[in-house]
Formats: sequence, structure tokens, C-alpha cells
Amino acid sequence: MTIDTSMKILLVEDSNFVRRSARKGLTELGFKNVVEAEDGNHAIERLQQEERIDVIVSDWNMPDKDGYELLLWVRANEKTKNIPFIMATARGEKKQVAKATEAGVTDFITKPFAAKELVALLEQIFDKDKKAEKAAAAQARPRRAASGKLQLKVAHIQITDHLSLGVLKHLIKSNKLNPRHFELETVCMSSWNPVQKSLETGEVDVAFILAPIAMDLYSFGVPIKLVLLAHKNGSIFVRKRIEGEGKVIAENFKNKTFYIPHEMSIHHMLSHMFLRGLGLRPGFEGRGDFDVFLEVIPPIQMPEYLATNPQAGGYLVAEPIGTKAIAEGIAELTFLSGELWENHPCCVVAVRDEIVSEYPDAIQELVNMLVEAGQFIEQKPETSAAIGVPFLDPTGSLGLREAVLRDVLKEDQGIKTGDLFPVIEDLDKIQRYMVQEMGLGTLVNLEEFVDTRFAEIACKHTPPRKSVLRNVSDILNNTNNRQATTRVSKASLNLEGKYLIFNTSNGEYGLDVLGVREIIKMRPITIVPHATDYVKGVINVRGEIVPVVDLTQKLGLGIGNYDQQARIVVLEVASSSGVTPVGIVVSSVTEVVDIEAKDIDDASSIGHGVDAKYILGYYKAKGDLKILLNDKQLFN
Repeated sequence: MTIDTSMKILLVEDSNFVRRSARKGLTELGFKNVVEAEDGNHAIERLQQEERIDVIVSDWNMPDKDGYELLLWVRANEKTKNIPFIMATARGEKKQVAKATEAGVTDFITKPFAAKELVALLEQIFDKDKKAEKAAAAQARPRRAASGKLQLKVAHIQITDHLSLGVLKHLIKSNKLNPRHFELETVCMSSWNPVQKSLETGEVDVAFILAPIAMDLYSFGVPIKLVLLAHKNGSIFVRKRIEGEGKVIAENFKNKTFYIPHEMSIHHMLSHMFLRGLGLRPGFEGRGDFDVFLEVIPPIQMPEYLATNPQAGGYLVAEPIGTKAIAEGIAELTFLSGELWENHPCCVVAVRDEIVSEYPDAIQELVNMLVEAGQFIEQKPETSAAIGVPFLDPTGSLGLREAVLRDVLKEDQGIKTGDLFPVIEDLDKIQRYMVQEMGLGTLVNLEEFVDTRFAEIACKHTPPRKSVLRNVSDILNNTNNRQATTRVSKASLNLEGKYLIFNTSNGEYGLDVLGVREIIKMRPITIVPHATDYVKGVINVRGEIVPVVDLTQKLGLGIGNYDQQARIVVLEVASSSGVTPVGIVVSSVTEVVDIEAKDIDDASSIGHGVDAKYILGYYKAKGDLKILLNDKQLFN
């Protein structure tokens, strides 16, 4: 079915930033009839004014009248009672989902959502046969592979917490491990809610999932067992980088938005502890009197939201998403989760009951191999980083580099995968804090939910490490003492990689080869009248018109002198309209080199005639300095 792009969508969202993002995405996909409302009361006015609304997409948490109250009004009103109502929510707690379902919600979508996700959901809503086919396919999925082994389908997301799964997949593929009872199929998902839903419906057999989500599913009768931890520690609390700012203070976060990956998460718990320790009142807008406004968004979108939303104060998330933002100059490190609660559980391995009962040999083998993969990570972090980049970032959407992942794996209080035994007392600390201090979730019988028999065999030679919960004041002292050195050291991580080194008439420079399309010999350049002074003109490259820039002049260092050794380096520059080719004239091209983070100095460490915003850093090689250029800033 092709969705009707002329349908009228009522988009209800109190955040102007989120509302604009959603509308822009829908417009790009051809949906021109988008009506906006900033809260439930405004939405009711719109529904009374508009002749027709075809579908309502509403946030849940809003001041004045929230999404749930709006849903009740819509279903009680004769004119609107049959309009499909999609709740765009971060509220992953099962009792809240059940509450909205009973009130007549049509479906849910994880917030924030990409426009394509919403369109896919609309297609399901308006094509009931398609939805039924998807449900039937999940139920009819074959359990046995062609080899006769159990086909284990395992869900995960793009975070370091799930690296043991990626390492296991690599060890199997390279024949270092050979499972006798199962074949492994991994499914990478966009955020926690799809993982939760797929485990609940049986679309997957196993999920690497946040412990509080798993407990919440179990409390509502979802037939699952927790058989192993996915890791310990592994998350990071960062705040927006503000030039000249020093110590961590309450004002960094007061009246700001703070992002977490899920309401039912260790990240919510630890950020709640820390922000309260600063004397603040964190919570979701519309649910009480708060001065830090929590918002749930998918982990991979956090750096972008922190950079572009002026009201954003920071986030707490699994690595490498914090270190990458620090390396890019977006964020400052506040603390690692292991510093606040050393050796804490976070993600767990949850398995459907029917798989545990029918295929115990396969689950024992899976647990054994995950434990072995976890120990491999701790013993060989460099190799694991190389394995992890293609597993966690298969399409390159994260822009993840080995140096960033390697740094994460080597942090003293960073992720730990060598001890995966599920300690019930630690899991109980999580559920009791969330229920008693935060009013979230339901206490469950952990003795029944946690099936330790597989881990007892797999971890018999690795006794569990003791967990230690520390005071917020201790974290603040450590954070404020290390701030400057941490920022500089992490700033170079995202710069490691291959660089094209070339000369101009006044020095040597480097550009990341990922942005270089090709290098061509100097050729006649067609002058463009009234062009900017540093634009020499245009050339035709296989039918494509490419503007050519005098790099020396662009850098403000005079007009370049070029001879027969001169080359035109054609770059691919990202812009709002897509990728644009730009040629730069250089005196000569010398080499492509692999540059490590340790050989890069921070851009602010050395004075130079070039505008600092054009410089990524300085590469030290055999006593010479080469300037690494930021092509995104050069041709913004």
C-alpha cells in the first residue's frame, strides 16, 4: 500500500524544537498537510476548528493537558472518536502502555521518531492486512536452521554494551568458536522500544536489553528469563561544552533538557541520583514541579540533539556515544557511571521462556560463549575495537572510529565484560530505587525471574566483582580536578585515521581520506564572473561541474603559486542539499598516512595564521608539523 501523502496529520508536541524536526521530516517525504499544536488544549481547539483530521500524533508528557487526557477527550467526542491516535512517547513502562491501550490508543511510536518510521507505522494502521501478516510471520518463524541447529535470533542496539555479541559473532564467523546447538542471527535496532517490542511479541528469541525494561516486561507477564549480564559499567554522563566553563555546577543543568535512553533504565536512575545530589529536581515535564526536564531519545541521536538544541544540558548514555561527542567538541565529561556505582549491572541477556525450556543446551552454549567473548574483550581491547566498529556501525551512520572505541574499552572505570554473572542483590538495588525513590515500575520476584543455572556453569572460574555505590560529592571532586586533561586527550580520538598529505606554497596540510573523491592533474579552469575571490572557477569532471578553490587564498594566506606538479583534490562536502563536489588546488600531493591519536595535538595548542575553526589538529611527524584541516568548516 502507498500511503496517501495528502492526509491531514495533527502533530501535538510541546517542544518547538522536536515539533519543527518532525514537521520538516514529514514535509521532505511529501506530507504537506501537517497541523501543529503545542499541548492537549491547543490540539482540542484545532480538532474543533479543522473540517477533517485524518490521524493524530501526540506526545504524552505535556503541560496543561497531556497526551493521555487528549486521548480520553478524542475518544469521548462524536466527531473525533474514530480518528487513529498514535502516542509518540518515551514512556516505556508497561503499566502506562496498558493504560493508554485501554483508553483506545491506536498505536505507539518511540520519541523522537524519524519521519520514515511514522510513515511505516501509518502504512500498518491503514493497511490492517499488512499488520496481520507481520504478526503471523513472527509466530510462524522457523526454529531450526538448515543445519538442524536452533536458529537463535538476537536483538541489540548500537552501543558498546552489546559488543560481546559482536565479538561472539566474529569468533563464530572466523571459526574460533563452533556452536553445536545453535546458529546465531543478530538484529540491530534503532532504539530500546523496538527491542522491547520484539522480545515481547516473540519476533526475537533473545535480547540484549536494559535490566529495568526486562524486569518491567516480566512484571506484566511477558514470558522471559534473565540468564546473564551483557556487561558491567559502560555508561557516561556528559554535559554540553561551553567555552571557558570550568567546574560542574547545578546551573549547567537547571531549567535545561537532559536526555536519557529510556525511562526504565539505569541511566535514568543514575542521572536522578546525581542531579538530586546537585540540589536539583529532575523529572519529565508535565508530571510535577521540576527544574531539570528529562527527555527520552534514541542513543545515536543524542550528540546531534545536544549540539543543535540550545536548551539541552547533557545526557547519560551507554558508550561510545559520550566519548564520541567529547572527541567532536560537543560535550564535556562529567563522570563515568562506574565512578558513581562501581561494577553496576545495566544491560542483560533476556531469553524467551519457551527457548529456555525447550533448548537448554543451546542456551547453555550461548551463555558459555558470551562469557568467553566478554573475557576476550577485556584481554584484547585493541582487537575488540577493530571488531566492534563494523558491528556497531555497519553503515557508517555513527562515524565511529577504532580510536574512540579503544579508549572506551581501556577506561579504568569503563565497561567491564570479564564478569557477567547476574548478582541478584545488585539487580534488587535498581528495582528498589526506581520503585521507592522514582515511582517507576513494580517490584518483581528476582529469584524467579533470574535463572542463574547457566551462568553458574559459565562463570564458575570468575567470581563476581563487588559493586560499590559512592557519594555524589566524591564524583564532583574527581570531575572538577580532571576536566582539562580529559577534554584534550579525548579531543584527538575522533581524528585518528588515514589522511592525504599535500603541500601548498606555504606549508603542509592533511585531509581525512574519507572526504576525498579523487586527485586529478591541473587542467584549464573556466572563470566564473563575480565569483568569490578564492574561487578560481569551475572544471568539468566526467560531465559534472565542479567549483575549484585556491586553498591558500581560502585560508587567508595570500594567492597560491602552482606549477606542473600542482593537483586538484576533489572533495565530497556534505551540505543540506546532499553531497557536493569541491576541488581544491594544491602544489603537490605527497602521501597517505595512518595517523594515531597520540600524534595529534589539539588545534588550540599552537598559534598559526590560519583561522582556528578550519583546523582539526596538528600532526607531528619527524620533527615537522602538518596542519589537519576541517573540510566541513572550510566549505560550510
